[in-house]
Amino acid sequence: MSRLMPPPDASVLEPREVPPLPAAGRRRLIADPVKVAPYLFLAPFFVLFATFIAFPLLFSLFLSFQDWDATSGLAGMKWVGLSNFTFTLTDPWFWKSLYNTAYMALASGLPQHLIALPLAFFLQTCFRRWRNFVVGLYFLPFITSSVAIALIFSSLYSTDFGMINLAISQVAKIPGLHWILPAHNIEWLYSAANVKPAVSIVIFWRYVGWNTVLYLSALQTIPGELYEAAKIDGANGWQQFRLVVLPLLKPMIFLAVTLSIIGGLQLFEEPFILLPNDGMGTGQSGLTTAVYMYRTAFHDGDFGTASSIAWLLFVAISGLMWLNTRIFHRSGMKEGS
Repeated sequence: MSRLMPPPDASVLEPREVPPLPAAGRRRLIADPVKVAPYLFLAPFFVLFATFIAFPLLFSLFLSFQDWDATSGLAGMKWVGLSNFTFTLTDPWFWKSLYNTAYMALASGLPQHLIALPLAFFLQTCFRRWRNFVVGLYFLPFITSSVAIALIFSSLYSTDFGMINLAISQVAKIPGLHWILPAHNIEWLYSAANVKPAVSIVIFWRYVGWNTVLYLSALQTIPGELYEAAKIDGANGWQQFRLVVLPLLKPMIFLAVTLSIIGGLQLFEEPFILLPNDGMGTGQSGLTTAVYMYRTAFHDGDFGTASSIAWLLFVAISGLMWLNTRIFHRSGMKEGS
């Protein structure tokens, strides 16, 4: 058999080099619509992200090391290093604004969750047919314009003609209550002692419905069999809430508290519209860090210091986020999720 078969051709056994594609073929491969289409669909997002998020962040970080008056143009920038941060950290107004912000964030944020959580449980267990309607009423303040809310509350807080002072004066006429309630009208927005509680009430009223909706959506994911098993074991409503609902709601509580911390430390609209002196209030009693940053940039024209305030506020928010995460993880959020 080997005699009949011719010897193999060496040229056939040797590997042949594949010739490279011509330039036209490479262009057709690159321009393949199937491969290019995903990048085209993602391109608008990356363009918008780079234009309105990435570039402003990087520019503000660069600006925090500059001494710049916007009216002088980009050529007026002067490198000052850490001088803006040093000035901000030694500025008593910055620390006062940080204290006011923390006060109002805590005074408005803590009651939100203490009321929204049991309120959501009550709506979940006691309301069936009218639940969506009631939830919509609670959620309405959140979607209402903040300017409209501030204008309404400025009328309610009016010293001479406000409904709140009128209601207090009428309740004070009840025998025995005139010793507790003040005999004169309260200056809600012009007294340094009342500014922060007044603004905190507005923030609480606006966002308690939002947290209620968050907790209600999480409650609807809990299987009904757990409630039935708890009832069979003899658990009442409070025990079901404490032993069944709260452990399963820890991930949602973490999310809601995180949003409250971020939003609370960025307070701007409510004090800026409600309070006199461009949102500072009497004796800077309502000056928040965001309002102080705005005034530094657009009222004083010091955009470098304003950028340093923004980044110091970012560091404060990041630190609180880390602390919040540690607290929830130590409380067993991973196991509860």
